[in-house]
Amino acid sequence: MYNLKIITSTVRPGRKGPLVAAWIAEIAKKHEEFNVELLDLGDIKLPLMDEANHPTMQKYEHEHTKKWSASIDEADAFIFVTAEYDFNYPAPLRNALEYLFHEWGYKAAGIVSYGGISAGTRAANSLKADLATFKIVPIYEAVNFPLFTQYINEEGEFVPTDSAYKTAENMIRELVRWTKGLKIVKESK
Repeated sequence: MYNLKIITSTVRPGRKGPLVAAWIAEIAKKHEEFNVELLDLGDIKLPLMDEANHPTMQKYEHEHTKKWSASIDEADAFIFVTAEYDFNYPAPLRNALEYLFHEWGYKAAGIVSYGGISAGTRAANSLKADLATFKIVPIYEAVNFPLFTQYINEEGEFVPTDSAYKTAENMIRELVRWTKGLKIVKESK
């Protein structure tokens, strides 16, 4: 089995990202190839980068960085669940990425974005560009939710359409393929 880490990007009170992340995690868990873990940046609470040494050196001083490093290092693939704030992905996700370098490399990533009319696609595109600098391979297939609050019912549950489920299944199937291929690349140092 491959270790899939689903990382949700929002941290503010009242955020809806955990609902979207829980939804994609349940779909991913149905795939035998993945051992799924949800990483909620709102719960992890990484402070703004506070390590004295550059991440490429992997000389971490703080316990929160060491835990974050171990969690990301054991991953084989990622799904990033991102909101769109001001035409971009949230700063806590960028901060979480910048804490590390080598731990991210040669792993595939899917993106689930949500937002207003643009469905978080501007944030997803910005995230894709940044992921490449960490040697993460963002796959083409993605899930995007426009005006996403329409998918939250009166009980506060996230209830997307059948087409969203099909799109998510397709993304996860492709993520499995890329994960298998990149595992070979990562191990051939």
